[in-house]
Amino acid sequence: QVQLAESGGGSVQAGGSLRLSCSASGSTHIWWYMGWFRQAQGKEREGVACTDSFGAPKYADFVKGRFTVSIDKTTNTLYLEMNSLKPEDTAIYYCAADPFPKGPTSWAVSENYRNWGQGTQVTVSS
Repeated sequence: QVQLAESGGGSVQAGGSLRLSCSASGSTHIWWYMGWFRQAQGKEREGVACTDSFGAPKYADFVKGRFTVSIDKTTNTLYLEMNSLKPEDTAIYYCAADPFPKGPTSWAVSENYRNWGQGTQVTVSS
């Protein structure tokens, strides 16, 4: 098991930037696949980006070119750098981790992740 804690959410205007962090503790020596999901009010949770211990990222089409996911294995921290934010990016952002590798589409399925953080709110105003 791994415990996850997100931070870095907040309120910004459209076009602004935020960096989310996800600190992992517990069984961090296991090879983990980690991802970011988000859930807007009234909508289903959706995959945003993910990476593995080798640093191979995957992105949802709606964030490509704007968001960057990275992992610092020395501190067991996952990051999501978000630039050119839009009002439609407003959501609660969750960090997730799972020990099994994910494919080109399965990475974005929330049911494929066993461990979740509590979420952090991101609000983008127009």
